[in-house]
Amino acid sequence: MAAASIERAVQPRIDQDSREQLLSSMFHVDASNLDDDDTITIAVCSGLFGLTAILLVYAWCNYNYRPIRAKNLTWTTLIYCATVLWFIGNLVTNNHVRIVGAWSNCKLWVLWFRVFFVYVFATMTIVRFYALDRVFNQKKPFTRRSSLISGAIILSFNVTYCLVNQLISNSLTIEYIPSLEACKITMAFRIAAIAVQWVLWGACGVLIFRLRNIQSSFNEFRESVAIFLVIIGLLTETSVTNLHYQYYVFEKKRRIQKTYVDVVASVLVIWLFIGYPVYKSIFDRKNYEQMWLERLAKDGPGNTYDSSNPQGTTAYAKMDENIDSGFNNSQINYEGNGINSAYLNNHRPFGDEDPFNIESGMSTHVPYNDNLLPMSLRNNIHNPLLNSPSLFGGNHMNSQSNGRHVI
Repeated sequence: MAAASIERAVQPRIDQDSREQLLSSMFHVDASNLDDDDTITIAVCSGLFGLTAILLVYAWCNYNYRPIRAKNLTWTTLIYCATVLWFIGNLVTNNHVRIVGAWSNCKLWVLWFRVFFVYVFATMTIVRFYALDRVFNQKKPFTRRSSLISGAIILSFNVTYCLVNQLISNSLTIEYIPSLEACKITMAFRIAAIAVQWVLWGACGVLIFRLRNIQSSFNEFRESVAIFLVIIGLLTETSVTNLHYQYYVFEKKRRIQKTYVDVVASVLVIWLFIGYPVYKSIFDRKNYEQMWLERLAKDGPGNTYDSSNPQGTTAYAKMDENIDSGFNNSQINYEGNGINSAYLNNHRPFGDEDPFNIESGMSTHVPYNDNLLPMSLRNNIHNPLLNSPSLFGGNHMNSQSNGRHVI
């Protein structure tokens, strides 16, 4: 009945007080006009995005700090950009601005900003987890080609979905009602959009479950579970709000609540990705990196990063015992997947030097040797495209007479 009333509403624009009374009587809600609360909501949410931007800028400025470098900053930054554009779409979808003029193009803001970038956020998060699964579970590289293919799939899927809905009649999806200064979003469109989100995050949950047994410095299982729980909570709230409170955008309290939930959840995901190593780099920089590198060494290149692939196409190749090492070959047992713990207790990877003073470290009796680390975490080679410890394949390996492949 209410939807039919919208369609029969007169077209000339009415004043704000009359609009409020009309919406309240049509939908039986407290349709308060826009006021300072909406402005405050926009300001607070923008502040949260600003703080997150500072976090990312700090991470990029400290890109050479290996625990941060291992967090795949490029993908994380792109995910952050998707959340910002998602928020811009929310300004119209949740009725925080007067939907007149440029804002009245409902399909642009609701479909191509709100829905499109919600899907981009989900699919890029899936790819980030898939990269870890491919390297550590499937024992395959996640190369530049893999990242480009993943990006193409993300773009194709999301553009196709939105383009199909763009071509469908506005009356069946999203249309603008000038007399009410409102975007009408049909229930069928809501159900379809929410169902796709559940499918995407369900796939993400499967990947997270597969990451549970990664025993290395790149294990993100706890962070991944936290992210998954945050998103499931967000999806549940979104489903209830859109399906049960169909006209929530006309109620000031509900629309503000919906926007805050969306923004806090999306920003929290970014902080869960990189917040801990950034925190450690500020308050426990040297000790944390030393501990992180020792754990990486204990994982063993012959254990976590090895694969029997005869073509040498794995992301991490087994290191030959004859290669010189800062730990000394006699102290590292790649065949036994272990490191002499007494040696590690007496000789830390950086010795007593500042971990960032490489030249000074090279002159000590326990020099720091980048060859102990996966290639993407070394300082003496080019930086990887996606900052991932899993980007390198067979092109960076040389075959030895004993059949092994070494970096």
